[in-house]
Amino acid sequence: MRHRPIRPPRRLLASFTAAGGLLSLLSGTPAAGSAPEGRAAGANTATVFFSTKTKDWPSTYLHYAPDGGAWTTVPGTRMEAACTDWVKQTVDLGSATGLAATFNNGSGTWDNNGGANYDLGTGVLTVKDGVVAHSDPCAGTGPGKPGNQATVYYSTATSGWTTTNLHYAPTGASWTTAPGLGMAAACTGWWKKAIDLGTATTLQATFNNGNGVWDNNNGADYALSAGLTTVKDGAVTKDAKDPCAAQEPDTQAPTAPPEVAANAAHTSIVLTWEAATDDTAVTKYQVTRTGGTKGTVVTDVGSTVFSDTGLEERTAYTYTVKALDAAGNVSPASAEARATTGERAPEPAAGTPLGTDPRKDPIYFVLTARFRNGDTGNNRGGGQHVKSGNAANDDPMFRGDFKGLVDKLDYIKALGFSAVWVTPVVLNRSDYDYHGYHGYDFYKVDPRLESAGASYQDLINAAHAKGMKIYQDVVYNHSSRWGAKGLSTPAVYGVRDSQWSWYYDERNEGFTYDGLTVEPKSGKSYYNGDLWSTAEPSGNTCLNWGKPTGSKSPEGYTLYNCQWPSPTSGILPKDLYHQCWIGNWEGEDSRSCWLHEDLADFNTENTAVQNYLIGAYNKYIDMGVDGFRVDTAVHIPRTTWNRRFLPAINERVTQRFGAEKARNFFVFGEVAAFVNDKWNRGSVNHSAQFYSWKERKEYAADDAAAALEMYAYEQQQGTGNQPTSTNAFLNGNSYHAPDHSKFSGMHIIDMRMHMNFGDAPNAFGNGKDSDDSVNDATYNVVYVDSHDYGPNKSSERYAGGTDAWAENMSLMWTFRGIPALYYGSEIEFQKGRKIDCGPSCPLATTGRAYFGEHLAGSVTATDFGKAGSSSGTVATTLDQPLVKHLQRLNQIRRAVPALQMGQYSTEGISGRMAFKRRYTGGGTDSFALVTVTGPATYTGIPNGTYTDAVTGDVKTVAKGTLSVAAPGKGNLRVYVLNGPGRIGGDGPYLK
Repeated sequence: MRHRPIRPPRRLLASFTAAGGLLSLLSGTPAAGSAPEGRAAGANTATVFFSTKTKDWPSTYLHYAPDGGAWTTVPGTRMEAACTDWVKQTVDLGSATGLAATFNNGSGTWDNNGGANYDLGTGVLTVKDGVVAHSDPCAGTGPGKPGNQATVYYSTATSGWTTTNLHYAPTGASWTTAPGLGMAAACTGWWKKAIDLGTATTLQATFNNGNGVWDNNNGADYALSAGLTTVKDGAVTKDAKDPCAAQEPDTQAPTAPPEVAANAAHTSIVLTWEAATDDTAVTKYQVTRTGGTKGTVVTDVGSTVFSDTGLEERTAYTYTVKALDAAGNVSPASAEARATTGERAPEPAAGTPLGTDPRKDPIYFVLTARFRNGDTGNNRGGGQHVKSGNAANDDPMFRGDFKGLVDKLDYIKALGFSAVWVTPVVLNRSDYDYHGYHGYDFYKVDPRLESAGASYQDLINAAHAKGMKIYQDVVYNHSSRWGAKGLSTPAVYGVRDSQWSWYYDERNEGFTYDGLTVEPKSGKSYYNGDLWSTAEPSGNTCLNWGKPTGSKSPEGYTLYNCQWPSPTSGILPKDLYHQCWIGNWEGEDSRSCWLHEDLADFNTENTAVQNYLIGAYNKYIDMGVDGFRVDTAVHIPRTTWNRRFLPAINERVTQRFGAEKARNFFVFGEVAAFVNDKWNRGSVNHSAQFYSWKERKEYAADDAAAALEMYAYEQQQGTGNQPTSTNAFLNGNSYHAPDHSKFSGMHIIDMRMHMNFGDAPNAFGNGKDSDDSVNDATYNVVYVDSHDYGPNKSSERYAGGTDAWAENMSLMWTFRGIPALYYGSEIEFQKGRKIDCGPSCPLATTGRAYFGEHLAGSVTATDFGKAGSSSGTVATTLDQPLVKHLQRLNQIRRAVPALQMGQYSTEGISGRMAFKRRYTGGGTDSFALVTVTGPATYTGIPNGTYTDAVTGDVKTVAKGTLSVAAPGKGNLRVYVLNGPGRIGGDGPYLK
């Protein structure tokens, strides 16, 4: 319960007025203007209906505050019975335009909407299981009038609406007041309303969800009749059979949710449980919390993850969970789960980025679909399931999900990582799209990653509750081969003959591809009937539509023109998509041509494309992600990044969360330069550091022309005339304020160190050599291998050995930049295996194998780099030597600010991998001397007392010199001036 109103954005009622006016124009009948029940004409009131069906409360109270006014005295005003399962209360708002509200049973049990007050407007409103809508659910439920009757059934099986209104006008009579009358749930997927037509025998109608989303039948009102009528996916059936008659009333309650677990972090508790089962389907969960001074709180949850934030310090809380189905049946309560909060720490609100300096946060990189399977219900194998060999291993490509990731955030935290980089989350579409780089609907999270187990928002919130960031992999360069929904999707030639019937699915006009839902006619989740056409579509730009090419498929089938999009087929519009293949990977065409047949290259210099992508990624910024890893950044001109995409990101974060959050919103780009030289084969336009800088001159206003001008100018300037920076370097022993005035907004993945990590000294030397050409190399993301390549462009996961891995990690965690680790490398997972071979071999044999079997069991992190308890296989995983090494490295790095944000120098230092680092700011002055593996001598350093963070050894410097013996392969020494002392205990390498 909260006694102070919380102010989410206002929900406006204007959409209903507008919709009502539009529909009355369409119908030729003016919308009715009568006042709702209980509201005098001209009065400013809100009539609030509250559903009690799932509450089992003896009485219900409305506790509210008009906008700008005071709250009622707890528990509020008792609501009156309205109709079956509903109570209501009319509130006089005076001059207010809405109210904040919550509900309780008068005896200390609250529905506080997950910790946020309900934000209500004026007029008639419903609150049902956490969903606010606009309708009168009791209208027409009293004694009926004599006259002709119409019973209308409306299907929401496709739309998934949780509330439905019928807005109608009997022929010759007025329209109902928008949004109409609330319909009642009749049976699964169907809503029902019986209405009196008087002397009329027909009516015009439309439907809405109570929150401004309308089904107005493509601009024409539905024409309905007296008697029983069904409306499903645009089809009207007159004198229909009752769609619910064959269904027995659902009286069976779901099972109690199993495996409820509560984990506390500071004053937040993350509650997780396994999905309950039901004879139809579980639609919601009810979480009941007891403990603390606020009494019993009941929260409706749509997933099996609940992040409870803003709790009291050092307080024990108990939770139970119930499952609900569509009929309102409620399961028994689950077993209790208990957790005790700790001391309060600065914690963000849900959906708000953490906003701290990204250099503090080591990154753990996961292929979400291959990390941990939290819900088998969203597993999908796709069209290549058998061909790839995955079926034989019972290993669908979409196997891991957000539920699995939420469940194992404590594992990642126990390793010591405070940022998680996840592969792209948008809905993908291809034959082999588990990795996320074949985006189809950029505005929709892929349902194969979400489930009743966890939404993407739940993952973000759960990570934030543990003090961990989420970096989202984003793709601006290309969509799937099948285009981008909402921008352009192709029509392709499809022939359903004996050869191709296995590939082309029968068209189903009522079905929308989402990767997860099985289309009933084909039995596929990878349905393609919405894309193909035997008839040439209007506006077709593909030549020789449907004519044989003269070639055969690998199976020997006849190939036809326009069967698949390609850059030369002309199927995708040339204003939105480029129309060529890359010929020179270091040439200008690399930014304006297709990388691969499954990656349709956006014309990112087109305003429509830019707006589509900016709008899509604004959605994820609004969800509170902490940064973007930018895929294929080099294939978009720097002018387009600097003019359009990077300013849009900064503007949105600033607008939503403020300038400080925007400054620390971490954008790091993949500029794939797979060479060992400082500048990628001499081409500045194709080198990673180039993208960290603003433009140096003005170019044409047209983005396409500007891209060509910039490319030619910078190539002509060459590598010797590029800007340089001292932002990563100490001035002697002194830290200096960095100059970011020419920073583009995009940091980079350190491709040069990555390519040279065959051995750590080589990576160290090459990294240093490039740092003066990067705007600020202290932000470089550094990794050994990834989902694409190992060092030296190897196609296998790194297999240099455990000692070499330990040495690499010791360098990465102490040298400038932000260390990143590809999932499983902490146990040398799949070392030496081919990273990716597409559908030509099973994923289990590759570097993208499923990791979840190594995470079975339970683990609780007490802090970053510290596992409090663990059991099962994950306990064995946590006991591996590199895991122990990582944990201590993370503990040391977190305790020494110089290792996180410091500038560095090698001046006056002997030693193969030895350097000094310093960070000064915000009252902190941290100075550290580091040597990895070998001995080192430091001269000209400040006098004082230095303590080694590894051994605790203390050295007093009186003449500016300190010498360190060789610690050994993978080991290191970190002597900190006035340091904290020995950090952590000895492990297999750090000792």
